[in-house]
Parts: sequence; structure tokens; C-alpha cells
Amino acid sequence: MRILGIDPGTVLVGYALAQCEARADRTRSASAIANRIALGAEPVICDAGVIRLKSGTPLESRLAMLYRELSELLEESKPDLLVVEQVFVHAKHARTAIVMGHARGVVLLAAAQRGIPVGELSPAEVKKSLTGNGQATKRQVQQAVKAQCRLSKLPEPPDLADAIAIALCGARRGGVVRRTLLRKEASR
Repeated sequence: MRILGIDPGTVLVGYALAQCEARADRTRSASAIANRIALGAEPVICDAGVIRLKSGTPLESRLAMLYRELSELLEESKPDLLVVEQVFVHAKHARTAIVMGHARGVVLLAAAQRGIPVGELSPAEVKKSLTGNGQATKRQVQQAVKAQCRLSKLPEPPDLADAIAIALCGARRGGVVRRTLLRKEASR
């Protein structure tokens, strides 16, 4: 199973593709695949990077560029599941959350057009799964990703580390995978 984690943004969009053992057996049901993932099929990150959008250009232009770049990424990586971070709304940064919602919308649209099921994770859930602390800082997430992926240096920019964390968390959370895949099976 291939799980694409996306950290949405309007200037930098992080992405990471996790490969899980369960992909080899496509005849099994969604719940069996999710159970196998939950029972210890440790994911491996096989691709990761950032999509850089032109800062200072109108939002609609950046969203169009994001759609094109993401569409290409989805065609190349062929994920079985896309996991995206939910928008976190803090009273001091409400405008940021609204703008991020636009980027998330583009991500959700691109996945839906290709029939790729989408799972959503809260930022606190992602942080807690990797660091043990749902309030971890960006630096702590980077350090956890570095350690768990056995990297020689911290993943930069932080958006890259966030995307890797989202992909790993999504791959390790059988419940997210199970609910998402069962919804897709039910809609057929």
C-alpha cells in the first residue's frame, strides 16, 4: 500500500510517499489491509519533497500551480491513499487557517478526481504519534523524523518533515486507513 502524506500550504507544500507491506496482497479486503498495517507492517518513506509555489503571486495563481504540480505527483506516485493534515484554527491566526483551507481544497479535489481515498489527521495526532507530545514544536518533529527515518541531517524545510510525519502517522494508523478504504468500498 502506498500512502501519500501532504502538508498543505500556499507557498510550500510538503509531500512524502510511504510504502507499506500490505500493498503486495491486493485481493484482501480493506479491513484486512488496515489490520495488517496496524499490526506492525512498518512503513518506509520512498519519496519526499516540497512543491514550491511562487511567493508574491496572486493566491489563485499559486492554487492553479499547486493543482498542476500535485496532479503530476499523483500520476507519478499512484498512491492508494492520500493523508492530509486537518486545518488547525487558532484565534490569533484565523486568516492563515482560511488561506490554508484553500490549499487543502485543491489537494482534496485532485485526489477526488483520481478516485484516491483521503484520510485526515489532526496536527496534534501527527505530532503525538511521532514525538509522544501532541504539542511538539516544528524542531521536535524534524528531530523525530530524522531519528525514525535514520537521516543524516534534519529534513528541511520543516514542511518536508511535517509531510513525512503525516505519511508515517497515516501509515501507522490502521483506523484511518480502515475507515477511508471502507468508505471507498461502500461507495462502489
